[in-house]
Amino acid sequence: MLVGIGAASAAAHIGNNFTTYLVGGLIDRFGFRPGQMGAFSTAETLSYAAAMFTVARASGRFGARALGLASTVLVVGAQGSSAFIASYPLLVLARVAAGLGFGLMNSAVNLAAGQTAHPARAISVGLAFQTLLFAAVNIGLPMVGARLGVGGMFETLAALSLILGMGALMLPATSTPSDQTATAPHKPHDAQSGRILAAMALFAVGSMAIWPFMERAAHAIHIPATQFGRYQSIATLAAALGNMTLVAVVARLPQRGPLALALLACGAACAGLTTVPSAGLFAAALILYNVSWFITYPLILGLAFGADATGRLAVMTTATWLLSQSLGSLVAGYVAQAFAGYGVIGPAGLLACIGAIIITWPLTCAPTGPLVAH
Repeated sequence: MLVGIGAASAAAHIGNNFTTYLVGGLIDRFGFRPGQMGAFSTAETLSYAAAMFTVARASGRFGARALGLASTVLVVGAQGSSAFIASYPLLVLARVAAGLGFGLMNSAVNLAAGQTAHPARAISVGLAFQTLLFAAVNIGLPMVGARLGVGGMFETLAALSLILGMGALMLPATSTPSDQTATAPHKPHDAQSGRILAAMALFAVGSMAIWPFMERAAHAIHIPATQFGRYQSIATLAAALGNMTLVAVVARLPQRGPLALALLACGAACAGLTTVPSAGLFAAALILYNVSWFITYPLILGLAFGADATGRLAVMTTATWLLSQSLGSLVAGYVAQAFAGYGVIGPAGLLACIGAIIITWPLTCAPTGPLVAH
């Protein structure tokens, strides 16, 4: 099942990992403004979140395998057709379809992980595979864009989604939980679940509002897209190493320190990405951002699985991430347009991550020790 989770995790995150290249390519080709591209990204992430909230409310009715296959059809169709679309409204509609597909696939990942003995470890395995693969894509996709334009990037991402989507065949066909999750708490205390969702919301809006414009932030200090892609490839390789380490130690980690440190590091990296003046410092901030983000995300999901090991709260938590990211990206686009730059977005992200530390601190004070129930 872990192979299927890895492939499905990569398929679910193609959108939020590579939309930044599409945004840059569409701006270069059609002259769209940052506000329009913020709405473009928001259309994807809002529909992504909507799909996940829908699945979370009726997760017992869906098997992970069926969700994954439905996702593949939607994403491949949306990405492939976007290569031939020149109309902004139609491009936005295609992002809605793609977002729905990504949401179905991410729901499949979380539901499948909920059927394993260590859900956060399964999520980390998926992220490790994803980051290793995306390290190569971050090098290749800008090269495709330089040679074939944004249409070529859309077609490449469609082909990649099709290949990874076939991994959904290895996901469980039913939503029947394992013996362990069957006896786990089904519904956490409202205050506990509210804190987890609020923490994810702050983390997401703080760390992901800049994401669609990251290539543009690099461009603003004269880093070309191909060089940015190489930096991102190195950063995703570093993130993969971080996730592999997390896989090995997550069940033994104490609750209090690691999540707070990861959130603080991610917030500091966000601030650096929009304020540093040189390519070297930007690369360092990008590496710190990737490593800390891909550690923070499974640790927050670990809190959700610890409260509700069936995976439903984890699906809600991931949906909250997408909803917050979508709103943050929309606001960030108009802020960048108003200030003619991205400088204020990163420091605001640092403040949001500090807020997430404050919210999660009481949840990580329990004497039970590890971050994941096992």
